Amino acid sequence: MNKINYMEQAENNLLHTYKRYEIILDKGDGVYLYDTEGKKYLDFAAGIAVFALGYNNKEYNDALKSQLDKLIHTTNLYYNMPAIEAANKLTKAAGLERVFFTNSGTEAIEGALKLAKKYAYNRDGSTDHEIISMNNSFHGRSLGALSVTGNNEYQKAFKPLIEGIKFADFNNLESVKNQITQKTCAIIIEPVQGEGGIYPATHEFLHGVKALCEENDILLIFDEIQCGMGRTGSLFAFQQYGVTPDIMTAAKALGCGVPVGAFLANEKAGSAMVPGDHGTTYGGNPLVCCAVSKVQDLFQSLNIINHVNEIVPYFENELDKLIDEYDCIVERRGMGLMQGIEFSYPVNDIILKAQELGLLIISAGKNTIRLLPPLIITKEHVDEMIEKLKSAI
Repeated sequence: MNKINYMEQAENNLLHTYKRYEIILDKGDGVYLYDTEGKKYLDFAAGIAVFALGYNNKEYNDALKSQLDKLIHTTNLYYNMPAIEAANKLTKAAGLERVFFTNSGTEAIEGALKLAKKYAYNRDGSTDHEIISMNNSFHGRSLGALSVTGNNEYQKAFKPLIEGIKFADFNNLESVKNQITQKTCAIIIEPVQGEGGIYPATHEFLHGVKALCEENDILLIFDEIQCGMGRTGSLFAFQQYGVTPDIMTAAKALGCGVPVGAFLANEKAGSAMVPGDHGTTYGGNPLVCCAVSKVQDLFQSLNIINHVNEIVPYFENELDKLIDEYDCIVERRGMGLMQGIEFSYPVNDIILKAQELGLLIISAGKNTIRLLPPLIITKEHVDEMIEKLKSAI
């Protein structure tokens, strides 16, 4: 069959929840992807911030191949060495004491919300606690995660959602204060809003929210599913702000391709859960935890964080030149290798033209191009991206 036949077959069999581009990707190497017809693409999306180490990393691949030959899955009724190693490395890296491995970022959000509710229940025995989230946020597609996603377009067809969710304005501390009551048990924030258009939190905002949480015995949850794992110039974005959450969610680049997420917690929050409160069949299995463990090792051996901080000034400077050159560009926003370029009009045509030119980019909202390249990019890759993007514009 040719490409058209394969795409028709997919549309006949798959649930129509994605509006896919007309590309069938076949393989990847470094920062490039190749389709089934052999066309080469410079990838500045990285599977939506997943492939931090690029494609076809031999050490990563060999580690997973070795684990495949040993043990892929076992129930969480038993221990397994990759999970023990991954948990030790990840908690130390984040400065949090406990971790629960999930299958996705959305499941990590679900677990974080349950943990916050259980903590509050243990504290006062009530079951009517409230959670404050941010307008313009995105936390996932399940009913729980959707309940704390601050975008009615995602929510409206699936209401009623979880009760007791309030919304405040991002980077507006007074707005958060106005939503706090005696029932508030948690505040959930993306340190950098991703799907909402690439908006970083201000230092003042996060420090202010942290102070409110400490004053009122409220748990602070950071969603680092997209902005974590080195993307902003530190392993986790909160480390640049000097504000440590009580609970943090991670996924995407956590396993650099395998389906794995996690929620981490300090001892105060983490001790609220006891056997029977939460569980998973696949979460934390030997294969995905082998990936998590190896990714942590490779981040160290390849000096990924240092490399990101070395390449970011050049990356941002080249993007800023576009603002001076094109009146249609409104502004650049972002941190590290998580950047958004807002245009004065919808960007879908630019994305399609970029694909024709061999560049993969994605959007964040209708008018913003989102750039999430593998963390291993060089200046040459930035130059190639800029050239193709300018042609697409």
